[in-house]
Amino acid sequence: MTLVDSSVWIDYFNGIRCRETDVLDDLLPRELVLTGDLILAEVLQGFESDVDFRRARLALGRLPYAEMVGRENALRGAENYRRLRRRGVTVRKTIDVLIATFCVVNDHVLLHRDRDFAPMERWLGLRVA
Repeated sequence: MTLVDSSVWIDYFNGIRCRETDVLDDLLPRELVLTGDLILAEVLQGFESDVDFRRARLALGRLPYAEMVGRENALRGAENYRRLRRRGVTVRKTIDVLIATFCVVNDHVLLHRDRDFAPMERWLGLRVA
């Protein structure tokens, strides 16, 4: 299953065409696209209009959903953060490490548009679309 990062959803809802939003367009009708608590929070917090917020919430609410953090993922995320730091990688956003950790642990592919995931591919085994 493919988890779509907020970096792609934000562009998608803003009508930005790029490789990643085109991939999302292709995935939606034919494959299960997963969302979760961290993604919902990041995407929905950015809407200024109540109408747009409700539309996006409804659209995302139709997708399969997973709790992404929890105790075990938080602990694994902390370990992964430390592992990256030992490799000299400065992680800008802890939430990205938690998202990557969730994908690695659950064998999900991540569709993203965020350069911060590149070292997680290399050092954590994150699979990307």
